[in-house]
Amino acid sequence: MKIALAQINPTVGDFSGNLERIIEAGHRAAAQGARLTVFSELCVCGYPPADLLEKPRFLDRCKSAVDELVAASRDLSTAMIVGTALAAGDGSGKPAVNAAILIDAGRILLEQHKRLLPFYDVFDEQRYFAAAQQQQVVELDGVRLAITICEDAWNDKNFWPRRLYKSDPMEELMREHPALHINISSSPFWHSKRAIRREMLAAIARRDGIPVLMCNQVGGNDSLIFDGSSMAINARGELMAQAGSFREDLVIVDPFTAAPVAVPDEDETSAAYQALVLGTRDYVRKCGFSRALVALSGGIDSALVAVVAKDALGAENVTAVGMPSPYSSPGSIEDSRRLAANLGIRFEIIGISGIFAEFNQALAPIFTGLESDITEENIQSRTRGVLMMALSNKYGALVLTTGNKSEMAVGYCTLYGDMVGALAVIGDLVKTRVYAVCRWLDRERELIPQAILDKPPSAELRPGQRDTDSLPPYEVLDPILEAYVERYESTDHIAETYGFPLELVQRVVRLVEKSEYKRQQAAPVLKVTSKSFGMGRRFPIAVKVQV
Repeated sequence: MKIALAQINPTVGDFSGNLERIIEAGHRAAAQGARLTVFSELCVCGYPPADLLEKPRFLDRCKSAVDELVAASRDLSTAMIVGTALAAGDGSGKPAVNAAILIDAGRILLEQHKRLLPFYDVFDEQRYFAAAQQQQVVELDGVRLAITICEDAWNDKNFWPRRLYKSDPMEELMREHPALHINISSSPFWHSKRAIRREMLAAIARRDGIPVLMCNQVGGNDSLIFDGSSMAINARGELMAQAGSFREDLVIVDPFTAAPVAVPDEDETSAAYQALVLGTRDYVRKCGFSRALVALSGGIDSALVAVVAKDALGAENVTAVGMPSPYSSPGSIEDSRRLAANLGIRFEIIGISGIFAEFNQALAPIFTGLESDITEENIQSRTRGVLMMALSNKYGALVLTTGNKSEMAVGYCTLYGDMVGALAVIGDLVKTRVYAVCRWLDRERELIPQAILDKPPSAELRPGQRDTDSLPPYEVLDPILEAYVERYESTDHIAETYGFPLELVQRVVRLVEKSEYKRQQAAPVLKVTSKSFGMGRRFPIAVKVQV
């Protein structure tokens, strides 16, 4: 049996557009001889729909969309497995179920609901969905299929050191002797996730002795980026086929006869960059825009954001803006100009020295007798924020913020200043990873000027300023942040494990906790690590934390 993995990029709530993608992929799969075409979890309505699931009209549209697919299937020689939300309607107290629907020749052969509902990190499915009460194997052309939905395949006690749920749906389905396991997923990307998925599915295939096919969503939706990387694994745990990463794809495989293939080379630095490009492109376009603005400071962070924006949207849709203050070095503007020329993007300069002076003059009577401090530094940053938002309003372009994860972690950023914007493109990359990605970009030719890579990091908000005036070197800061923010390690453990002074670790942790109020007002962060700031990391603002 030839089966197609149709890896599409749906948009939440775009039922007509999603249906068009599904039906078009079904026709292409049928033309290539596929008897079954598999789509991703909630592909009909888009993932994640969040509180839209609490609107009855949204769920009504999910049902009518399935009806449209059933009608369209009469003209297709391929059956389809699609994912959708449907009204729960069973007194469960939840508005919806997360369903996989098997459609063939104008009929629904199976409506399987998701059983394991994740409620960790970015997932909050127990808020919305009622869990499946039963599962069953279904036959298509005499082949017995076990169909699971994403998390239902993520609880193998032989693979994970700690199970999150008491039950394993596949253990129960195997009692009905399926010949094939098909999993539909919307599994977000983060560092090393593709390898983990492949190893987990291979372990399940070997345990159960049947092939496993997984179709994963691709595309960006708000902070989440879905890499696709759909795959087919044979009963020996060997890879038979894998769809492309970070792009739509259609892969056809016969899971019972296909030969093993080599595992693709998956460089994680390249993957992080591709994820940022895809996430930026989809965020801008799915929000109804086409153009972006980037404030270029001459530093490495804004340089990386500009490169991502150019690759995501096209050079003609990106405008970079330099806004020198009295403390900006001449090299910063020249480096920004060279970067813009390398990228072929428009570059404008708006000096802020005069505006900064007027602010100081207006505040002088109230600030009499007070020394200049971080207040005046932040006025410069907030002046730039006002100008960027003025350009955004005038030209209908989204502002991309340029702060990295290290800065956001310790609050080395200015509310209503450099934090102003619609999307935090590199807000999940610590500073050392920003450098790694930039060096990767420059591996063949100088895209980012070497001067930008070489200069000491500086906000340039006072004479001779360096980031190390306020922070430990990033080579020290970043390992502490990754341990504390991403892995929830204690200060004592971090100090002992990495050899840092306890007092330094405690100081960094205090900065992290004191800055929560800033992060909760920040633009959405594109998630590329296991724990990013935003929807997957929820902490109170008013709290006393012991470090």
